[in-house]
Amino acid sequence: MDRGALPLAVALLLAGCSLSPTSLAETVHCDLQPVDPERGKVTYTTSQVSKGCVAQAPNAILEVHVLFLEFPRDLSQLELTLQASKQNGTQPREVLLVLSVNSNVFLQLQALGIPLHLAYNPNLVTFQEPPGVNTTELPSFPKTQILEWAAERGPIASAAELDDPQSVLLRLGQAQGSLSFCMLEASQDMGRTLEWRPRIPALVRGCRLEGVAGHKEAHILRVLPGHSAGPRTVTVKVELSCASGDPDAVLILQGPPYVSWLIDANHNMQIWTTGEYSFKIFPEKNIRGFKLPDTPQGLLGEARMLNASVVASFVELPLASVVSLHAPSCGGRLQTSPAPIQTTPPKDTCSPELLMSLIQTKCANDAMTLVLKKELVAHLKCTIMGLTLWDPSCQAEDRGDQFVLHSAYSSCGMEVTANMISNEVVVNILSSSSPQRKKVHCLNMDSLSFQLGLYLSPHFLQASNTIEPGQQSFVQVRVSPSIPEFLLQLDSCHLDLGPEGGTMELIQGRAAKGNCVSLLSPSPEGNPRFSFLLHFYTVPIPKTGTLSCTIALRPKTGSQDQEVRRTVFTRLNVISPDLSGCTSKGLVLPAVLGITFGAFLIGALLTAALWYIYSHTRSPGKREPVVAVAAPASSESSSTNHSIGSTQSTPCSTSSMA
Repeated sequence: MDRGALPLAVALLLAGCSLSPTSLAETVHCDLQPVDPERGKVTYTTSQVSKGCVAQAPNAILEVHVLFLEFPRDLSQLELTLQASKQNGTQPREVLLVLSVNSNVFLQLQALGIPLHLAYNPNLVTFQEPPGVNTTELPSFPKTQILEWAAERGPIASAAELDDPQSVLLRLGQAQGSLSFCMLEASQDMGRTLEWRPRIPALVRGCRLEGVAGHKEAHILRVLPGHSAGPRTVTVKVELSCASGDPDAVLILQGPPYVSWLIDANHNMQIWTTGEYSFKIFPEKNIRGFKLPDTPQGLLGEARMLNASVVASFVELPLASVVSLHAPSCGGRLQTSPAPIQTTPPKDTCSPELLMSLIQTKCANDAMTLVLKKELVAHLKCTIMGLTLWDPSCQAEDRGDQFVLHSAYSSCGMEVTANMISNEVVVNILSSSSPQRKKVHCLNMDSLSFQLGLYLSPHFLQASNTIEPGQQSFVQVRVSPSIPEFLLQLDSCHLDLGPEGGTMELIQGRAAKGNCVSLLSPSPEGNPRFSFLLHFYTVPIPKTGTLSCTIALRPKTGSQDQEVRRTVFTRLNVISPDLSGCTSKGLVLPAVLGITFGAFLIGALLTAALWYIYSHTRSPGKREPVVAVAAPASSESSSTNHSIGSTQSTPCSTSSMA
């Protein structure tokens, strides 16, 4: 392909270039130095990990994932998102996530609709919001023993070691590995199973190209080969703060031959890439790139051949899925970092936002209590000058390892309404010129009433205290009076049918459990609803049961204000089905047993009748085996039994009934 510039209508204006001998690229002089972070920043998301593994466990009941997270500082923030794959409308499998950390972590967890079990160290992990999942304390084991501990609970689908992550995306049900057993190996590609973004941006270097006049600048991104060589698309987002009259820039993208590029730029740029590339505004139009050198010196030579006078950014990255380049200015102005070059993470400074989010609110016995652990304050390098409520006379007490604010609902400027008590916490920090403020709330539980109702129709008009096998039942939970500031959610529900029927899990981890349960749209008032179908496969059928649900009231603001949990239940009478046979959903066990016995009796009588007729009508000298005569009756009986067996099968065969 001709190495002239490629025009792209509407999107970008590509500048022309002149060809130079290859020897010039090899002899170009450009002393790369780290660029001032204020003048250039590159972040990226990758699936490459220092150690990891992905294994297949297609038939496992519990999907197990293990994360080993290393942080260089005493307190870190982490966004952890679990994403379930769509599997033909079926509910996701139960998931065990084992989280091993080496220091204090402030965790923001997103796992909506996933039946999640979380194993972690509660002394090191603090949640931005209560996770609303089943939790287990992780024993203090070395890595190998943690893997063994996790494998005892189910086959491990993935495991990974990450160094100082800022965010992690874990996709469930995506394991495509060829291994049946997960064993950590160095320099692994987790594919679609896991992607993460390092906290420290990539090292950006720059230099001035000697002997080139003008103010044209080049941005060079080199993606190193990964562990696997499958086709990859790297999305490159480029944001340059250039005025319309500034010179155009050059973007050089070099990577393995199996990498293609999707470019999203806010400025006119000349594009020079390996493989194929396309633009976000025209993603279906692929443009063939060039064969570029795979060395830094060769890429600097390419920039000089394109008449760039400055390499504003030169970055080498592991194989990434998304790369973001931000430069606050352009036009040939290069500003490198002053000596000495900083190669270690900058010293932590106090983050007022993070500090305020660590304040825990508790409400009990008509009093509000606010707690801030001094250990976390020290990790944040914060110096607290004052901690009060809205009334400045209500100051915090220093109780050794924590600061505590305590006030009755009737003092310290509490704002009391019918359902909620509100106040404001005020923190004065040495590094901040103005005080930090945060709204805090307590629910007035004495004025709230929680109801759990079972209904026999989807109209939810009349609650019932009876339930019948084979009949669809509808459940609604509500709180009165309603509280607009809070969201009512179902965390778990189960139906306890005693020793005869066992326990039927209905809702777990805010997700439907099994094929017999369906989550429904909330009521207009926001009350959660679901339906389920009850079947029995044992006798005797229990006469009573208890429907229990754990519900949570969570603030809609997403803050760490207090979450209220309650367990509500209702007792139900179980109506025995019609033993004559059939309900609207199929045959119950007593009816099936009756039909089976009747079919057997008819078959036996028919066989006896045929034998009687045969023995009295044949001649005495022609005795033959009776097997040929009995065969039709045996075949009919077998066909009858097969028909019965197919009738009693139900779509709810996965229900966990005893």
